Amino acid sequence: GLPAVEFRIAHESEQDEAGGRRKVQAQLGAVAFDSQARLMAGAKLGVQARFQGFLAAKGKRSQRLVLHVTKIEFVEGDGDASAS
Repeated sequence: GLPAVEFRIAHESEQDEAGGRRKVQAQLGAVAFDSQARLMAGAKLGVQARFQGFLAAKGKRSQRLVLHVTKIEFVEGDGDASAS
């Protein structure tokens, strides 16, 4: 079968909104397949990375949004590979 891995992404940043700065914190469920799944399976817990992909419902019975990762880029110093 196709390799797959489910994981959680934690995001923290400061954003401009309505003329002020806002601290943003969020967690999001994610799933990766094939080469992206193998890349995430080898990643260390807490590694910093940039993710690209699309949001979709977790499944037919759940409308919870999950990020389907199509590209992973580890932040320099935190990983040794990237794939697309």
